[in-house]
Amino acid sequence: MPKSVPPAQGFKRMNINVEASLHDAFKSVTAAQGKNMTDVLMKLIADYVREHNPGALPAKRSRK
Repeated sequence: MPKSVPPAQGFKRMNINVEASLHDAFKSVTAAQGKNMTDVLMKLIADYVREHNPGALPAKRSRK
């Protein structure tokens, strides 16, 4: 059995239970968009925190 890789410094691991069909659909949609599930979830979490507690995170940088 492979040993799990510890998260990078400054990160914490989150584990959630997701219905299999939702996981499969999410994985399929992100792959079709050429995106990584973790990156999409990180953005969703950051957007949620910014919406509900705007001062909790630094402002998003604009991309040029």
